[in-house]
Amino acid sequence: MKKVEPEHKKLITFTVNGDDVEVEISSSDRLIDVLRNKLELTGTKEGCGIGECGACTVLMDGKPVNSCLVPAFQVEGSEIETVEGLDKSGKLHPLQEAFVEHTAIQCGFCTPGMLMSALALLRENPKPTREEVARAISGNLCRCTGYQQIIEAIEDAATKLKALE
Repeated sequence: MKKVEPEHKKLITFTVNGDDVEVEISSSDRLIDVLRNKLELTGTKEGCGIGECGACTVLMDGKPVNSCLVPAFQVEGSEIETVEGLDKSGKLHPLQEAFVEHTAIQCGFCTPGMLMSALALLRENPKPTREEVARAISGNLCRCTGYQQIIEAIEDAATKLKALE
């Protein structure tokens, strides 16, 4: 008879959108599972579950990652940013405003991941070229917009963010 060992649980602590959290995880939990199921941050979407579509993109220590590929235990001590962190006190982030203004949102499923990839780009390069924008979102698939509106929205957001400085 094969004996099945119980799954081990572990407490991890990390920061999500500026708040310190402590979460009990199992060895099979992924970052997306923790965000959606344990912290109820459902803005991050799971598309493919294999890191191909980018719908689940969040920022981990400032860098875009596919949260479906990140084992939860790896986020110990990290800073995670999700799309929910863009909305400050009821006001949309300039990236979100630009996406609305440029009709870069259709079904909206890819939007959270697109926004997070764009945010990482604009923090690293506040004045990207069109090619740099396209490269930054190349890991995020969109089946609705054809990318033109998304690229234009990111370019517009870069201008708006520069004006806020």
